[in-house]
Amino acid sequence: MPGMPATSLRLLHVHAHPDDESSKGAATTAKYVDEGVEVMVATCTGGERGSVLNPKLADDPQVLANISQIRADEMARAREVLGITQTWLGFVDSGLPEGDPLPPLPEGCFGLQDPKVAAGALVRVIRAFRPHVITTYDEQGGYPHPDHVMCHRITMEAFKAAADPDLWPEHGPAWQAAKLYYHMSFHSQRQEQLELAMHEQGLDCQFPHRDTDPYSYGRLTTFIECAKYFPVRDEALRAHATQIDPDGPWFAVPLAIQQAGWPTEDYQLVVSKVPTMIPEDDLFSGLRPEPVVPEFMI
Repeated sequence: MPGMPATSLRLLHVHAHPDDESSKGAATTAKYVDEGVEVMVATCTGGERGSVLNPKLADDPQVLANISQIRADEMARAREVLGITQTWLGFVDSGLPEGDPLPPLPEGCFGLQDPKVAAGALVRVIRAFRPHVITTYDEQGGYPHPDHVMCHRITMEAFKAAADPDLWPEHGPAWQAAKLYYHMSFHSQRQEQLELAMHEQGLDCQFPHRDTDPYSYGRLTTFIECAKYFPVRDEALRAHATQIDPDGPWFAVPLAIQQAGWPTEDYQLVVSKVPTMIPEDDLFSGLRPEPVVPEFMI
């Protein structure tokens, strides 16, 4: 496995809903696709219970009546923008419970699955695609959505189970992915730096997700330089028209300020089966060919 050329490398992102692949790590994805890495997204649910977050579409009866198909069509457009392959794991969106106390989750939804059982669907994908690197969310799901938390749980389970030939033998030969990462793109250090850059330009901004973990930056291990691909990320995000307000806070920070103020997407390395050096600037650190050092000629 170590010493593989870029054209042989494979990256699997595991996400909870259609649109997550575009809001988390999409510039990283575009960078690696451009380099010849094969990238797949496994989407756990269809986003059937997601709210329509674009105010221009929120009251459209056709959108509300056909949200499942619309979200699938949006995913298809984002897939084309990013240049990836994508597969659905087939679970049903849990919705985002609100209130105090929180209401129970809908029967049969993704958030109520047994992670050891639900992981089988992802084991099948891992063994078929044979990724060298897998990404997912942290223990809190990035933010506490039940589908994001369950996405974390099944990914952790499937990462181990896919490598065990005694588990899920019906899903093909065992495969051990070399590395597992958490997406950490919304950490407080990035938000503070971009807010400072905005204020220096006399502008104001409010991020759609606030990082409430003051220690999240200290967990980061890997910083992927991908500012060149921020426009691709934004185009992929806009493909999810029901989920994104093109005039909303996701696009409040001008592109040039983002590229100068924080030009990386950031990750936490959780598992590595290959030697690597922290901090990293490549998800495939330890997997690429070692540079050839010419012998000194006298």
